[in-house]
Amino acid sequence: MEALLAIVIGVLYASGVYMLMRRSIVKLIIGLALLAHGASLLVFTAAGLTRAVPPVIPYGEKAVTAVADPLPQALILTAIVISFGVQAFAMVLAYRAYQTVGTDDLDDMKATDT
Repeated sequence: MEALLAIVIGVLYASGVYMLMRRSIVKLIIGLALLAHGASLLVFTAAGLTRAVPPVIPYGEKAVTAVADPLPQALILTAIVISFGVQAFAMVLAYRAYQTVGTDDLDDMKATDT
């Protein structure tokens, strides 16, 4: 399972970097999203895949079975929230740039500098 996730992470990173290299701002935002998903999967895979019980242990008892580690879950949740904020900001910025310049091509936007 880890090998399959490693391949998926590699594909997400490769396609994300490829989309970042494109000329369109919309493709750039899609590339950011793919990189964010790849990073979340990387943290998830690096933490180890185990079929364990949730990290909730009743008060006064000790964990007798394998318990899932809550730290990677918290890191992934934080990464999802941050990537959503970055993507929302990038979408608003791209929309405003399209309204001002009239194109989403980065080379055409560079030509508008004076």
